[in-house]
Amino acid sequence: MKLAQLNIAKAKYPLDAPEIKEFVDNLDKVNTIAENSDGFVWRLKDESGDATNIQLFDDPSIIVNMSIWDSVDDLKNFMFRTHHKDFMRRKSEWFYRLTEANYVLWWIEDDEIPTPQHAVSRLEYLREHGETPYAFSFNSRFTPDDLLLLDELISSKR
Repeated sequence: MKLAQLNIAKAKYPLDAPEIKEFVDNLDKVNTIAENSDGFVWRLKDESGDATNIQLFDDPSIIVNMSIWDSVDDLKNFMFRTHHKDFMRRKSEWFYRLTEANYVLWWIEDDEIPTPQHAVSRLEYLREHGETPYAFSFNSRFTPDDLLLLDELISSKR
C-alpha cells in the first residue's frame, strides 16, 4: 500500500501579491525536490505544473497540495530534510493558522490515485472523528495493517 496526503493552507494574500511572491516563486523548485525524493509516487497538478489553481473549497484563498508516497518516512524526509523545511518554518508569513486539521494521511492501494474530492472527504473525516486508520496525521503512525484490521472489523459487523 501507498501513503496519500492532502494538505491545505489559507493564503493571507492573493497569489500574485508581492507579500507571497517568494513562496510562489519557489513552488517549481520545491515540487521538483519532491518529485526527485525517495518514495515519491505522484502529486496533484494542473497544466501549470502545480495545484495552486485547483479550488476544492468555497474559499478561493485555500490552496491544496496532494501527493502519494511509498511510506510515512519518505514523506517526512521530504518535508523536514530538504529545502522544503525552510518554507515550512516561514509558513506563518504567507498563511493563516487554521483551527482545524490542515492535513490528512491515509493508506491507498498501490495502483490507486484518489480524487481530490476523496481527499477532502478524508480531511473532513479526520476533523469529525479524530485519528483512525482511515484518516490520520503524523501524530498517529497507523500502518496499512491497521487499516486492514479496521476493514475486517467493519465487514464482520455487517
